[in-house]
Amino acid sequence: MPVVVPSFLLPAAGSPAFRGRIGRDAASGHYAVPHRYRLHVAPADPDCLSIAAAHGLLGLDTVLPLHVLPERPDAPDGSYTVLRPLYEASAHLYTGPAAAPVLADTWTGRIVSTHVPDILRDLALRFRGDGPDLLPEEHREEIDALADRCARDIHRAAQHAGELGLDGGAEEALDTLLAALADLDARLADRPYLLGTGPTLADVHVWGALVRLDTVHRWHLDAGALHRIAGHRALWAYAQRLAAHPAFARHLDTEALLRRHRAHCRGREAAGAAIRIVDWDASRR
Repeated sequence: MPVVVPSFLLPAAGSPAFRGRIGRDAASGHYAVPHRYRLHVAPADPDCLSIAAAHGLLGLDTVLPLHVLPERPDAPDGSYTVLRPLYEASAHLYTGPAAAPVLADTWTGRIVSTHVPDILRDLALRFRGDGPDLLPEEHREEIDALADRCARDIHRAAQHAGELGLDGGAEEALDTLLAALADLDARLADRPYLLGTGPTLADVHVWGALVRLDTVHRWHLDAGALHRIAGHRALWAYAQRLAAHPAFARHLDTEALLRRHRAHCRGREAAGAAIRIVDWDASRR
C-alpha cells in the first residue's frame, strides 16, 4: 500500500501524497506486469512532461498506457475530476487535490505513486524491457545528484530569483542558478548527452528543468538575468536538440505550458519576459 502523508504535514510547495514503489517480484505487492498500470499525466506541467519523455524513450505505449490529461485541471481546487476516484479509493476521507502525475494500479483501482523522481526511477528500473538503460548502475549516484541539483539550483533558485522585493536574496539565487547552468554547459561542450553517447534519466531531469526555466520562470526574471541565462550556448543547443527527439517532442507544447502557468500565476511579470531563450518549435519542424 502507498504511504499517505496527511495534507497538514505537507509543506506549502505541495509534496507528493503517495510514495508507493514498483518492486522486483510478486512478493513486493506492486510489481511490473504489462497492462497492469496506467500513467496519468498532463504534459503542460513540466514534471508530467519529463515523465512522458522517459515513457517515450522506453517505448512503453503498449506495456504501460499513458493517459494524457487536459493542460489545465477542471476543478476549482486544481484537481482533475477524472482522477478524484483514484485518490478517494487510495486514502480514506481524502480531501486534498486530485493532481497529476499519477501512477495507478488498474488491478486495485488505487494509486501507487504521485512522486515524480520515484515514478521516473521505477519506469527505468522495472519497465525498461528492450528500451535504453536510463539508469545505468555506474551512474546512479550522479543521476540522483543531477536530479537534486535541478530541483534545488535551477527550479528553486530561478523561482527565488524571480521574486520581487527581496533584500539581496534574489541576486544570490540568480548566482546559484547561473553556476548550475555553467556547470551543465561545460559538461555538454564535447558530448551529445550528459553522461555519454545515449540519453539517461539525467537528461530527462535536466531537459525538464530547462523547459520549465524557459516557459515558466523567465516570465519573472528581468532582461539582464535572461541574457546571462541565454549565454550558455552549448546547454541551450542541447535542449533544442533533445526537443527534436521523438520521445521528447511528442508531448512538448510550449504554448500549453505557458497557458497553464498564466492560469494560476499570481505574481508580477518582469520586464524581460518577452525574451525567448530557445525556439523550441523550430527544433521540431
